[in-house]
Amino acid sequence: MIPQNRERFPDLHPSLDSQSALAEANRCLYCFDAPCTAACPTHIDVPRFIKKIASGNLRGSAATILDANVLGLSCSRVCPVEVLCEGSCVMLRYNKKPIEIGRLQRFAMEHGGVSLKAPLPDGRSSIRVACVGGGPASLACAAELRKQGTSVTIFDNRPLPGGLNTYGVAEYKLRPEDSLKEVEMIRAMGVEFRCEEVGASITLEQIEKEFDYTFIGVGLGAMERLGIPGEDLPGVIDALQFIARYKTTPDFRVGKRVIIIGGGNTAIDAANAAVRLGAAEVHLFYRRSEREMPAFPLEYEHSKVEGVQFHWTSQPVAIIDRDGCAAGVRFIRTRLGDPDAKGRRRPEPIPDTEFEVGCDMVVPALGQSRLMAWMNVVDRATGRTDNPKYYAGGDCVNGGREVVDAVADGKRAALGILGACRG
Repeated sequence: MIPQNRERFPDLHPSLDSQSALAEANRCLYCFDAPCTAACPTHIDVPRFIKKIASGNLRGSAATILDANVLGLSCSRVCPVEVLCEGSCVMLRYNKKPIEIGRLQRFAMEHGGVSLKAPLPDGRSSIRVACVGGGPASLACAAELRKQGTSVTIFDNRPLPGGLNTYGVAEYKLRPEDSLKEVEMIRAMGVEFRCEEVGASITLEQIEKEFDYTFIGVGLGAMERLGIPGEDLPGVIDALQFIARYKTTPDFRVGKRVIIIGGGNTAIDAANAAVRLGAAEVHLFYRRSEREMPAFPLEYEHSKVEGVQFHWTSQPVAIIDRDGCAAGVRFIRTRLGDPDAKGRRRPEPIPDTEFEVGCDMVVPALGQSRLMAWMNVVDRATGRTDNPKYYAGGDCVNGGREVVDAVADGKRAALGILGACRG
């Protein structure tokens, strides 16, 4: 059972009503050479879908979006539009507010009444494709293949499909039930879903015998560990597990005083969720300065409004153990040294500056590890690996980007597979 948290997690950007959507759509200039379309990784024809909203053709608007992005609803809610389509809006050249493309896309998807249907069997394709992983990349790959009549089976080791959309996106951005609606739409196209863990209940060798091609869309691995004493104590839960549990576990309880460790978007999501779940205090510690924090600026500003307290140049050195549970974190002050290989200044501990902060829950958010190192050997244009029967895309290839990037990868890989079949 999926818990209902609507009161605690109201939408970050509420849906537009009909009048507001019409007014916003009529602000659009419908640019011929639209930079917003170019900025979208899936290249949705933004002026076209907005113009259809302005003319009252919501079904046509939704169909335009789905033609380019099968996960158009979830992307309308989770995409960082301020750095993608809206960040490229020509309105910004005139010092005006950009068109609210994300909210208009959501309006069209929620009111357009469009669903994708399985193609009629015509005997053109006898190819069978396996997609390993049930997240956005695999869903997009499967949908694109089904449009051409290809038989597709998605293997996922979790009870609910959808990957990060279902388990890992903060609920005020995307609820599990909304993610699962998109899954059901893709299932209705004729995609088969099998809850099996590849490598355990079924091997890659067995998949190779049953399928002609395999798409790998397994995402990233577990969160990176802190590497300090006490990180395995009860009361320490990494950010992805924290988000997944409160989204899917009805009786999940948050601590009264929560410490978040990290400075990325996932750390921000976990901190905001802890506030909304009832924590009296939420403190986020980052080992670099405010300027170096990798989270999007709008996410950071929103988190300050939520009431999260931020602490800079502080690096954890140990989790404090009290009666076998986490009771706080010991930190050391840092200063920024020379740039590392990525150009970011290294945090260097300052001797004799340790301090302790008490809490009853610690949530590390240090980024995720790569599951498969060989995923670096992928042709980004087609998704093909050095094995011509294997294609790949999504976070396991791009290192962890946005949902829309995973969708784009899945589409490219599907077209690569179809091209290989024809070639």
